[in-house]
Amino acid sequence: MATTLNMAMPVSMWSPTQTKTTKTVAQPREFQSQKLNILLKAITSSTTLRQLKQVHTQILRSNLERSHSLLIRLLLSSAAFSSEYAVSLFSQIPNPPTHFSNQLLRDFSRGPTPYNALLLYYTLRTCVPLALDNFSFPPLLKAVSRASALNQGLEIHGFASKLGFDADPFIQTGLIGMYAACGRVVDARLLFDKMSHRDVVAWNIMFDGYCQNGCYDCVLELYEVMKSSGVEPDGVIFCTVLSACGHAGNLSYGKAIHELIRKRDMVLDSHLQRALINMYANCGAMDLARKLYDEFSTKHLVVSTAMLSGYAKLGMVKEARMIFDEMIEKDLVCWSAMISGYAESDQPHEALKLFDEMQLRRIVPDQITMLSVISACSHVGVLEKAKWVHAYVDKNGFRRALSVNNALIDMYAKCGSLDRAREVFENMPRKNVISWSSMINAFAMHGDAHSAINLFHRMKEEHVTPNGVTFIGVLYACSHAGLVEEGQNFFSSMIDEHGISPKLEHYGCMIDLYCRANLLRKAIEVIETMPFAPNVIIWGSLMSACQVHGEVELGEFAAKRLLEIEPDHDGALVVLSNIYAKERRWDDVGLIRKLMSHRGISKERACSRIEMNNEVHEFMMADKYHEKSDQIYEKLGEVVSELKLIGYTPSTSGILVDIEEEEKKELVLWHSEKLALCYGLISGRKESSCIRIVKNLRICEDCHTFMKLVSKVYQIEIVVRDRTRFHHCKGGVCSCRDYW
Repeated sequence: MATTLNMAMPVSMWSPTQTKTTKTVAQPREFQSQKLNILLKAITSSTTLRQLKQVHTQILRSNLERSHSLLIRLLLSSAAFSSEYAVSLFSQIPNPPTHFSNQLLRDFSRGPTPYNALLLYYTLRTCVPLALDNFSFPPLLKAVSRASALNQGLEIHGFASKLGFDADPFIQTGLIGMYAACGRVVDARLLFDKMSHRDVVAWNIMFDGYCQNGCYDCVLELYEVMKSSGVEPDGVIFCTVLSACGHAGNLSYGKAIHELIRKRDMVLDSHLQRALINMYANCGAMDLARKLYDEFSTKHLVVSTAMLSGYAKLGMVKEARMIFDEMIEKDLVCWSAMISGYAESDQPHEALKLFDEMQLRRIVPDQITMLSVISACSHVGVLEKAKWVHAYVDKNGFRRALSVNNALIDMYAKCGSLDRAREVFENMPRKNVISWSSMINAFAMHGDAHSAINLFHRMKEEHVTPNGVTFIGVLYACSHAGLVEEGQNFFSSMIDEHGISPKLEHYGCMIDLYCRANLLRKAIEVIETMPFAPNVIIWGSLMSACQVHGEVELGEFAAKRLLEIEPDHDGALVVLSNIYAKERRWDDVGLIRKLMSHRGISKERACSRIEMNNEVHEFMMADKYHEKSDQIYEKLGEVVSELKLIGYTPSTSGILVDIEEEEKKELVLWHSEKLALCYGLISGRKESSCIRIVKNLRICEDCHTFMKLVSKVYQIEIVVRDRTRFHHCKGGVCSCRDYW
């Protein structure tokens, strides 16, 4: 035996000579059994294909090549390293019995690489076609389903028909599952309808096929057919039907199924409990889900997780956290659900905090968890945390996942590092349309429209077909750079060259493009001719543009249309108030404020965040709660004095309240981003470092000028991420070229 195998077992275990010299001479059958067990252990302990080949040599030397159990174990183990070697082993077996080939097909179809079953099938067809019988086809069809290998499935279907096996109910059921798994659900239903006998398994597979393909209404229609078929649905079918009700949002049908389960006095195992909770949660009926949940005497882990997920998906994170904290046992799924709930409910700090706690408890995250963590990091916009998450991804092997790489591009872009986003993109071994779209969107949000457009052309040169999301990124880039003609051309090419029907988001980009360029008439034309009703975002774009360009009547019209859709929209009421204030219509301003007060509507408060020394500091307007507040305001006064020497005068055009001019100047100087900037200046940053600020609202005109001038006087780079885009200020110039 070679050295690698001898490391696993002593040479004496393999030596026939030593066995002969022992005092107790083993019987031939006992001796063969001993060798068989030794070889089985050797196969199990082998960690490379080379070691398995060495074991194969020992099998041949020991005359055990006819041992089916040994050969099956060897074949299955070698398939993990080389399917070609495994199949070649099989082809060397003279006249393999059918049950042997069928067992291999079953094991291959259940293994991590189901395509091995198809390789074995083609070997059998070529070399020993008699080794295939009606029991060969169900595992083959299972392998096709798992590999989504439709062409091979069609060929296998034809061969089964040629052999006369297509009437076998087990093969028919396998064919239904295969067609459904490959997206041919109509073909699956045709086969299902032709079956002479449909047992509960066949019904289950057809129901599941519809669910896999998102045909939830078809599930409910099929259930109505089943009720008159004489076949009683089991718990698995009820779970599938309840899932369809949830996805279709059909609460009344789901309630009816629940009532039927009660009438049949079925035992609610954990699967049915979870299905019912998920159905109510997906239909938005969390009160009914909670009532049912409270009825369960014991709370199974999967049921509690379903309840937690239901709350989290609806943004009810307090209720979700209560369930989470009540759970005695917690698995990775519930941790991920809670982290995802925080990330998607605009509470990214809580998501990251919970992830840190998860690490302390040594719970290993999976890809789903990491995607939520990366998303939370994107929302926070803190680069140092983003770098840490990226390092964690690399260290723990998540970088191989395409979806994780795509998320990293978005994370770095939203954390203000376009260079790192581009580095991730360029180093990806494999890219899909999402990768390209993410990078185009990254350029767009950073105001680098020309790079976004160039990347779009490079994408087409590499024969990657753009989708609707790609065009949103390109149109967004054109909109924020004032590239009207280019935007019009992209919009036309989307329809004419790529056959993509514009959605509301694409029309919204075009309207925003025209609004920013002060082509309000064209914007109105798009609104009037598009096949969709304008939404809040579209009316908001027009309304904001009218405020900027002084179109009072049209702005008032847009604001009122927006408020018809969303009466309590604070932004619309504030803009409408500002429009009136610009016209000095103070009575109308008073009416708006009175209305807001009566309805309990308040303007969203401006907030700016800055990360320094691995800590995030938040500032509100005129904030004096920070521990270094005195030093911050002292620095602010110093900075203002420096800027005034080069001609800076605070602009109060954005302060639309009826107060004295000097008071307005004070207010504008106390904006949250100015306070965050001054904290950055006094915090012992490195000379070459960049100050990064994240603001929840759009930066005002005065603060934008302030950032540019500070970058020139203090020779630093300042990156401000506001509600819609990034501003990179360096040497007195902003990346937006003052077009934002």
